[in-house]
Amino acid sequence: MKCFCEQQETYKLKVEGEIGADPIWCDHCGCNFDLDDIPISKELKREMSEWASKYGEWIDWDLEQIIENGVELEEEHNRQGTYLKEKVKLELSGKYKIKFSPSSMGSSYANNKRL
Repeated sequence: MKCFCEQQETYKLKVEGEIGADPIWCDHCGCNFDLDDIPISKELKREMSEWASKYGEWIDWDLEQIIENGVELEEEHNRQGTYLKEKVKLELSGKYKIKFSPSSMGSSYANNKRL
């Protein structure tokens, strides 16, 4: 896939949630790929979009703090992300190295009491 790397193509991808972004990135340069450009099934694209749209539901953005049961929501989001990473890996049939980058906002909040 074309990205911003020196060789302008990457085979190392990362599944990661982020507000307002599609959930597949170049693991080297950080380029965010449009899901429509990823050669995976429409169903998996739909699942990934749905998962990505829920990113940060465990945060009260106005108060900049985790909501009640937020750590559990984030942990569930990370479990689903790990599952989706495996589905992406399977559909891309070994051509790409795929990893998952979990959210750690909840643990950051638990340690610092604010984001």
